[in-house]
Amino acid sequence: MPEGIKELVYPILKEELIPALGCTEPIAIAYACAKAKEVLGAFPEKMTVRCSGNIVKNVKGVVVPNTVNLKGIKTAALMGVVCGDASKGLQVIAGSTAQDVARVKELLKSDLCKVELIEGEENLQIWAVLEQAENQVQLQIKREHTNITKIIKNGEVLLDKDDCSSQPVSAIDRSRLTVESIVAYVENEDLSEIRPLLEKQVECNMAIAEEGLKNPFGSQVGRIMMKNNPNDLFTKVIAYAASGSDARMSGCNLPVVVNSGSGNQGMTCSVPVVVYAREKGISEEKMFQALALSNLITVHLKTGIGRLSAYCGAVSAACGAFSAITWLAGGNLRQIEMTITNLAGTISGMICDGAKPSCASKIASALSCGVIAHQMALNNIAFEEDTGIIKHDIEQTIDAVGKLSRDGMRITDQVILNMMIND
Repeated sequence: MPEGIKELVYPILKEELIPALGCTEPIAIAYACAKAKEVLGAFPEKMTVRCSGNIVKNVKGVVVPNTVNLKGIKTAALMGVVCGDASKGLQVIAGSTAQDVARVKELLKSDLCKVELIEGEENLQIWAVLEQAENQVQLQIKREHTNITKIIKNGEVLLDKDDCSSQPVSAIDRSRLTVESIVAYVENEDLSEIRPLLEKQVECNMAIAEEGLKNPFGSQVGRIMMKNNPNDLFTKVIAYAASGSDARMSGCNLPVVVNSGSGNQGMTCSVPVVVYAREKGISEEKMFQALALSNLITVHLKTGIGRLSAYCGAVSAACGAFSAITWLAGGNLRQIEMTITNLAGTISGMICDGAKPSCASKIASALSCGVIAHQMALNNIAFEEDTGIIKHDIEQTIDAVGKLSRDGMRITDQVILNMMIND
């Protein structure tokens, strides 16, 4: 095992596997506004929320949790100032009441909140500017959903972490992860330190998946799949994950443990593994090993892709999930690499056009592709080098996926945003 991988795992998963209520982009806006109000020390008379394009994209079509059916940047911002508790992080509006929502509905009719687009900036950036009488607070979030980089009150800089904006927020060097080192860690190390993180992920993500199967949330992708083919193992593996997204994208008030800043990715890389292991009667110990594998593979792929982009994150999470399922089925390192190769080489072109009910279908599509990739790998079949974006080895292929997302889809991202805002 490469030196140092053991020491990396707990800090990485502690950062990545955190509970969030609802889609993380509107929640990040609510968090920014709640924190800005806290610094202001009063309810604002005027507020402006400025967001980068990918934030706008991921807020437009998704219901803000606990609001029944309210959407949009203004809703998220107003929930933050009306009932937000910034100390709860991504569960900032978990304590909201019906009275709070009624007040937000009234405020939406006013001109209290203004929204502006930040053009040509980082994919994840939010400014919350709150004013009351002669007082003003400006608060900036960048690169991570709760990463406050700047606070200015009445012209006085209270916080400024933005002098190293090109550097990653985390001090943990994720680039040291490889597929080989992740598999070796899972197979050889004691996982007791990370198990509580994984247990929380199972508890939360399975609960919302089951909620999505019971109730008609969103487009009901998972419910329809289960209705039509209830006894098939892989249908169940896919449907449970899709149902969690059905519920989450439509305002369900249950939390999700995220991966790489995304609840949909958190569900996609965890729920299929749990369902597969339980259906196969696999021990809990082995299931948690597989969950560690899936989460770490997802983080590894997302390190090159970035937090927000035009590349659908369900693809990288499906790579994680089916790497773990291949391992649970007795697959070796080479077959795990084949699974990732086959999946990434097939569906890497799926775009992210914002958070919305159709994310459930995209999760189902990525996982369906994962079934094929997994079955090919167990038969020792993988796409060969130079088949499209497939490179000489798995790490070069993962690097190519990252380059495709960061560079190749940059213009795609802008075109999508323009279509969503202007057309």
